[in-house]
Amino acid sequence: MSIELKIPEVGESITEVQIGDWLKAEGDAVNADEAVAVIDSEKTTFELSAPKGGRLAKILHKAGETVKVGEVIAQIEPGEDAETKKPEKPQEPKATARPESPAPKSEKKTSAGLEPREGKTTQPESDPKQRQEKESEKRKQPDSPSKEQLPAPEPKTESAPSKFTFNGEEEVVPMTMLRRTVARRLVEAQQNMAMLTTINEADLSAVQSLRKQHGEAFEKRYGVKLGLMSFFVKAAIDALKQFPELNAEIRDTNIVYRNYFDIGVAIATDRGLVVPVLRRAERTSFAELEQAIGEFAKRGREGKLKPEELAGGTFTITNGGVFGSLLSTPIINPPQTGILGLHTIQDRPVAVGGQVVIRPLMYLALTYDHRLVDGREAVLFVRRIKEAIENPARMLVEI
Repeated sequence: MSIELKIPEVGESITEVQIGDWLKAEGDAVNADEAVAVIDSEKTTFELSAPKGGRLAKILHKAGETVKVGEVIAQIEPGEDAETKKPEKPQEPKATARPESPAPKSEKKTSAGLEPREGKTTQPESDPKQRQEKESEKRKQPDSPSKEQLPAPEPKTESAPSKFTFNGEEEVVPMTMLRRTVARRLVEAQQNMAMLTTINEADLSAVQSLRKQHGEAFEKRYGVKLGLMSFFVKAAIDALKQFPELNAEIRDTNIVYRNYFDIGVAIATDRGLVVPVLRRAERTSFAELEQAIGEFAKRGREGKLKPEELAGGTFTITNGGVFGSLLSTPIINPPQTGILGLHTIQDRPVAVGGQVVIRPLMYLALTYDHRLVDGREAVLFVRRIKEAIENPARMLVEI
C-alpha cells in the first residue's frame, strides 16, 4: 500500500500553504526523513520529509500550487532506503552492443561528403554535356519566382523586431505565500497606521572598544562572537521600560500595555524577510542573545524556522546596515507600535569638546504609530537608545 505525503499542521490560523519546490522527481528513491519538498506558509518556509523510505511514485500537486493543511500532495511506494539499495548502472550493456554493427561507418562517410548548399550528391553526373545543360537551367530559373518568394523573409525578427516580443528576457514566477503575506501586511500597516519616523545618530566608539577588548574572551567562553545586535536589544529594552507606549498595541478601542519584552529581529532570506522573536529578552544575557540571533539567522537561511518562532513580538529591530544602507524609514510590523532601524557605521567628522574628531557614527531611525505614540516620546526614546549605546555601562546599572 502506498504512503500518503500530507501537509502537516503548520501553526495556528494557517489553513493553506504553497508548494515552493519539489526536491525529488517522480520515480526517485527517497530515504526515511529525507526532504522531498519545500513548503511555503504565511510565516515561514520549511522542508517536508518522507515518513518512510521507498520511491516517489506520484506527485499530485506541482510547485507553485496552493494546497490545504492535511491534503495529500504525493504518494510514496514503500521499499528500501536509497542508501541501502543502490541501482546497478544501466548504460554498460548498451555500450558493448554498438561496435558490433558496421552501419555507423558508412553513415559518417555519406554525411561528411554533403555540401550545405546542395541537397543531392548521391548520383554523380558523368556526362559533361548534361552538366552544362543543368547549370544553364539553374541560372534561368531564379528570375521568375524570385519576385514572389523574396518578400517572404521580410517579416523576420532580424529585420523588423517587435517591441512586444521579449525573447526570454522576462520570467513569470508566482509569489511565494510568505512574500504575499509580507506584501499584504505592509500595505495594511500603511493604510491602518499613522506612521512617522524620527532619526538620530549614535557614536559607536564605546561599543567597538568593548567588543575589541572582550571579544576574544567572549567567543572562547560562549562559542559565539560578541556582535552589535545584542547591545541594541539591551538598549531597546532599557528605552521601552521608560516609554511603555512603544511596547504596547492598540486593540479595538483599548491600549494593551505589556510588561514583558519579546523583541523581533528582522532577518533577510532568499525567500523574503522573516522576523523571529527573542522571547522575554529582558531575562536574557548578552551571550544568550548572540547565540539565539545566530541560530535564527542560520535556520532562516535554511528555511527551517518554526511558525511559533515568528509569532507575536512586542517591538522589532531591523538592521539594514549589514547591506550598506545609510538611512531608511522602516515599516512597522502590526500590531506593534514601533520599529527601530539600524544602519551602516561610517567614520564621520563630529565636534567633540570644541574640536573636530573622526568617530564611527550610525543613524538610528524609529518609525512609530502616531495614534498611540506622541512625537515627544518617540524622540526621547531614540535619544535614550543613543545614550545607552554611547555609554553601555548604564545598561548594567539601569540608570
